[in-house]
Amino acid sequence: MRLTGFPLLAACSLLAAGVANAATRPHYGGTLHVAMRAAPASLDPADPNQPDWAGSRNLFALIFDTLVSLDEQGRTKPALANSWQSEPGYQRWEFSLRQGVTFQGGTPVTPDAVAASLRAVNPTWKVFPTGDAVTIERDSPAPDLPAELALRRNVIAKRESGRIVGTGPFAVMQWDAGKKLALVARDDYWGGRPFPDSIEIEMGKSFREQMISFDLGKAQVIEVAAEQAHGASAEGRRVERSAAMELVALVFSHDPQSPADGRQRQVLELSIDRELLNNVVLQGGGEPAGGLLPNWMSGYAFVFPASANLTLAQQERAEVQTTTLWSLGYDADDPVERVLAERIALSARDAGLRLQLATGNTADVRLVRVPLASLDAHVALGELAAALGLPRPKFAGNSVDDLYSAENSLLQAQRVIPLLHLRAACGVSATVRNWSEVRDGSWGLPDVWLAAEKP
Repeated sequence: MRLTGFPLLAACSLLAAGVANAATRPHYGGTLHVAMRAAPASLDPADPNQPDWAGSRNLFALIFDTLVSLDEQGRTKPALANSWQSEPGYQRWEFSLRQGVTFQGGTPVTPDAVAASLRAVNPTWKVFPTGDAVTIERDSPAPDLPAELALRRNVIAKRESGRIVGTGPFAVMQWDAGKKLALVARDDYWGGRPFPDSIEIEMGKSFREQMISFDLGKAQVIEVAAEQAHGASAEGRRVERSAAMELVALVFSHDPQSPADGRQRQVLELSIDRELLNNVVLQGGGEPAGGLLPNWMSGYAFVFPASANLTLAQQERAEVQTTTLWSLGYDADDPVERVLAERIALSARDAGLRLQLATGNTADVRLVRVPLASLDAHVALGELAAALGLPRPKFAGNSVDDLYSAENSLLQAQRVIPLLHLRAACGVSATVRNWSEVRDGSWGLPDVWLAAEKP
């Protein structure tokens, strides 16, 4: 019995090892199920009505490519463009295109098509084909143009008769506007075939609906609210977090109208306990912010005060003879914004200010949440200023000193009070392998592969 049992045991062990290896070996196939809040009415990333947050960017990255992309450190790297160079002064750039790339459906990507795509979303640029390259001319120096071309709106797309197609790793198989998107892997993708055969995305789902789908096994990748990430992880779910990539801030509707108005804004800033907002309201889902850019991106954010000082706020308030009743606007559909607004109003009251909560479109000061659009600090600051309704900064160069000077000027204008930087979070099923997520919350869905069962 022993003599015959050992060979049988060895054979069973080898078989079990083979099955285990097969279960853990990367392989192609399967359908990845994703749920997200974004509910776009179209698949055009340049549509100004599209929501801009990590989820929507992840969606469009499956269908479209840009000429240039950014790595984890915000450094430019080739995508549809193999290389690029500028003339002295950074106003004229030439981008050499990768050969053999096609749009969904097989149409070749030509310099003419690339130029037409960029002109459609950047009407002030001069863009034209030059042999196998594309030339871009700007009215003023644009040293960060390669990084700017990595923005979502600058994807290369072909727009014809109301239909839009891209060069990305997946092709559109089914599109139910704002509800569902079904994608199929492209065997001819220039970057190599994705591992999943297809991806099905349920859109317009609240965080609660996504979590239910996740727990029932109906969705393998979902978004998780920043304030719910810690709890979701503590309950045993696999939660991945990005770096702090979303700014929460107060934005005033106009410049200070008088020295007293500016002093009152300073009192408000001193009264707000950012640590409390982060630890209590957001359950540690972010970090206090005194600057517009997070410290990991700029390297100098710590120089901007982020601590509350109620005593100093009260002293400053005593020097203001008359204060103005401000309306504080927030998104009524966002319960977290409502709680944040209430806390801010209470803190302001303790300092001797009066804030009245409002949910309309007009308010003296608004509580806003704006995702950072780029991993490049200069581009991120410019896009952030535009999103906040502030003048775009003009950089003298691309050094850290130039960046600091531009950000400090925006803050000194007293139009915005930074409060927090939030992290994007997502729930990932145990069946999803080779998961990778960069600092800005981008999902590497083409590179994941699906295990048959949970381990």
